[in-house]
Amino acid sequence: MRKVLLFTLCLLICSDFKAVNRPKIINSIPFETVGSYVVIRVKINDSSPLNLILDSGIRNTIITELLEGDRITLNYSDVKDLMGLGGGEHLEAYSSNYNTLKVGKIKMDTKTVLVLKNDIFNLSRHTGTKINGLIGVDFFQDYIVEVNYASRRVIFYDKSSFFVPKGYENLSMSIEGQKMFVELSVLETDTVKRKVKMLIDTGAELNAWFQTFKNESVHSSSKSIRGTIGQGLNGEIVGKIGCLPEICFGNHCLQNPIVSFPDSSSIADIIGNSDRDGTIGSQIMSRFNYIIDFQQKQFYFKPNYNFSNKFTYNVAGIEITQIYPSLPFTEVWKVWEQSPAAKAGVQIGDQIMEVNGKNSFDLNINDIKGIFQTPSKYPMRIKIHRDDKELMLEIDMHSQI
Repeated sequence: MRKVLLFTLCLLICSDFKAVNRPKIINSIPFETVGSYVVIRVKINDSSPLNLILDSGIRNTIITELLEGDRITLNYSDVKDLMGLGGGEHLEAYSSNYNTLKVGKIKMDTKTVLVLKNDIFNLSRHTGTKINGLIGVDFFQDYIVEVNYASRRVIFYDKSSFFVPKGYENLSMSIEGQKMFVELSVLETDTVKRKVKMLIDTGAELNAWFQTFKNESVHSSSKSIRGTIGQGLNGEIVGKIGCLPEICFGNHCLQNPIVSFPDSSSIADIIGNSDRDGTIGSQIMSRFNYIIDFQQKQFYFKPNYNFSNKFTYNVAGIEITQIYPSLPFTEVWKVWEQSPAAKAGVQIGDQIMEVNGKNSFDLNINDIKGIFQTPSKYPMRIKIHRDDKELMLEIDMHSQI
């Protein structure tokens, strides 16, 4: 009996000790995953709740579009010229200073908010979900922040009681221009391994991209295709898409990731004088639960249930949009040159009616994208509506990478 009492007392003491030393959570808020994006609800001053993508690749909050029912009041100070990736023209935005961002119970004061003059992103149409814009590095500056994909929650920790949770590794970050960089290792070939300096960019919906115009660039795979890599602040980013044997975060290595190598014209202006090797995007970031301690320059990470998922790419070569975010009308926005879809005769503006016998009205835009990204030895059958006609096309879905 005495042993049982001692054991029980020990458990209580240990439990109390653990509770006392557990990091204090200031607030925990849910987030929605849209593709690989993390989307959170934010109020700006006394606005209606806005859906913003968590984007660590930009400094400030950017409002890209306001839809019916959205309400916001901002005092503009000037117009700014935004610099970013892409080979197009510079982008202008109205600038408003000294705003309060409200996320759950958290208030972030004296923040700058930018409102685009022209919405080049069309995020609501491309995701099929109402998206008002992007929230940048401001989000991470005042707190220790965890993005937990397992619970789909963003957690804010008290700095004074924080300690590293069990199972998390860490990498030191460098902060340049308020942006966060980490050093990773990549396996270029079966024998060549090297260190790379990578921007953490949760707003880039890709695995990773690497610059190609410097002598010390990571070498692209010999087996690659050309395609659209993404949309930067200053235009479309195009280049090669291929495969690397391995990318490692500390001791955790991702096997055969599909990565991108943008044309130099798309990226040279923004990183030409930088020692940055490239960017880690949201698709790789979503394979980890991670904690960012911006002030102490520490990045903590732990693989989650997505870690071992097979890497994919747009095999068909079709970019799609949802004409109305609330209605499942999906149309072709872009067709990659020399892609299987281009060879099959798919055209911009085609409305998608069926994919492999499934009615498109029963599929959301991410379901359709998932089919386009799944290689198969059998052709994909797609019914489209064009010029008052319905056409059935077959698209070769053999992987080219």
